[in-house]
Amino acid sequence: MRNGTKKKSHQNTIVGKKQLGAIFACTENSYKECIEKGLFGAGKAHEDKVLDTKKGDILFLHNMDSDTLEGPYIALCDGIKNIDEKAWRGMYPYQVKIKSDKTIHTIDNFTKKSKQLNLDWRNNRLDTKQINILSNLLLSKLSLSDMLQEDVWGVQKNNQKPTLETTTLWDYPRQSYGTTKKGNNKYAGVTPAHVIYNMVKRYTERNDLVVDPMCGSGTTIDVCKEEHRKCIGYDVVPTRSDIIKNDSRIIPLDDNVADMVFIDSPYSDNIKYNESPDNIGHLSAESKDFYEALDSVASQCHRILKPEKVIGWLIGDQWVRKKFTPVSFNVYQILENYFEPMDVIAVVRRNQSSNTGMWHNRAIRHNFYLRGYKSLLIFKKTDMIKNPETRKTSWQYYKR
Repeated sequence: MRNGTKKKSHQNTIVGKKQLGAIFACTENSYKECIEKGLFGAGKAHEDKVLDTKKGDILFLHNMDSDTLEGPYIALCDGIKNIDEKAWRGMYPYQVKIKSDKTIHTIDNFTKKSKQLNLDWRNNRLDTKQINILSNLLLSKLSLSDMLQEDVWGVQKNNQKPTLETTTLWDYPRQSYGTTKKGNNKYAGVTPAHVIYNMVKRYTERNDLVVDPMCGSGTTIDVCKEEHRKCIGYDVVPTRSDIIKNDSRIIPLDDNVADMVFIDSPYSDNIKYNESPDNIGHLSAESKDFYEALDSVASQCHRILKPEKVIGWLIGDQWVRKKFTPVSFNVYQILENYFEPMDVIAVVRRNQSSNTGMWHNRAIRHNFYLRGYKSLLIFKKTDMIKNPETRKTSWQYYKR
């Protein structure tokens, strides 16, 4: 126990009915600031855990250096952003005020115990039963073996949200995630919901406006709704009532209103989406008209996007009749005329119709490659007039 406090073994539970909570993390360096400021915080990856925290929730603190869990603490307010902008040098802006609930207790070797309990403490919100079990373990009212008999930590994997990607290679076995559908996985060229989730979580905040000019089956709308973002989706042929009929070359929005734009556009005339004459997917990627159309879309996206905000453009390349067309490179060059490049992500293609034994045999027999990925081009709207500063990087070299 910290500070020589004593356990109160006469308590059976710590929380009341319908109580919710969460586990926060710190290091030895950040622990002191947590206690002195009466503040728990988290970074972008765990914003939901903070923003879903409500006044009165029961909270616990995991010191990752000492590998101890301590608590309980009580949330004094709803979780919000930047209660104290200077706390932890701004690294953990999603914050909640806390106070200790009577005596603070500790559990040693928490990482090992949480794994035994199947407790994903980084992401999970705790319900009443879980808080009581965890609190009783803190109070030594239950042993770990007793807790293992209780099925309180079982979290179905399909209920969990994706993790934020940390590399430039994204691979998803399924189009959607969670228990609610995001878009329609039968829709031709449907966007992986995980891609939109990562873009939304990295580059927007709650209640920000996301615009999808080519919304298809509505995947962007569904992800944004679940992540508490506003979304406007357009398509030349809407597939559902919450998609607005519109040609993406003229977007009916004011200038500088969108916090993010996401597009999963046709990359040639390889897919028959619909019969609309305004469908850019009727144009071949080998034609000048195709890129002129996408240039018009890029111009409109630049107009509606707020300064310093991000656009993500998912695009594939084409190999048809012994000719390769680097569509993604060509679209990259278009976007460079309007935006500042941030990164390029390779998104693995898993469920395309060419992923069959017949097509793999053809690829070997006729000496060509099947399209194994799409490119996610990430750009930012900046002041293009500014001259970029010359930067010099000091590289670390290692002896071989």
